Amino acid sequence: MAKLYFRYGTVGSAKTLNLLAVAHNYELQNKKVFLIKPAIDTRFGEKVIKSRAGLEKEANLLIKDSKELDFSQFQNMDCILVDEAQFLPTEIIDDLRRVTIELNIPVICYGLRTDFRSNFFSGAKRLMEIADSIEEVKTTCFFCNKKAIVNLKLVNNEPTLDGPQVELGCEEKYVPACAKCSYEKLKGK
Repeated sequence: MAKLYFRYGTVGSAKTLNLLAVAHNYELQNKKVFLIKPAIDTRFGEKVIKSRAGLEKEANLLIKDSKELDFSQFQNMDCILVDEAQFLPTEIIDDLRRVTIELNIPVICYGLRTDFRSNFFSGAKRLMEIADSIEEVKTTCFFCNKKAIVNLKLVNNEPTLDGPQVELGCEEKYVPACAKCSYEKLKGK
């Protein structure tokens, strides 16, 4: 049976770069890869999956308001790769699990585990509950050399806990931080 994978990491941990490398490797072997991303992620263009290193591919499917996947589009695919999986509804995550069982296609999801307040995103929570394999994509803290575990949000270069859970941005808005540095930067806020 194929597996459902969740590869999570903080901002800036090269999750999308890893996804694009996996897609490239499948394609080098003449295997078919299907790319999915949530429609909410328009940072680099509507259908663009792009790493900060500059590599990019076009998504085959954007998940908008849909709560259900059409399995017929996955016929003859060798792998399904999902970017920014934390933003997907739990029903879509459950459908991706069903794809691994009913169609025997591996599904590899990449995304954040938690938001800038260290609370689960609904898609990430569901993946933590049902994924066959959970792997951390590691990076170091922006401020020191410890392992980053927090997505520290910045407003005007100042750390904050204010604002909505989902607010898109890159390095100008979020940096990876270890627990100690995050605590120290947010102390008194």
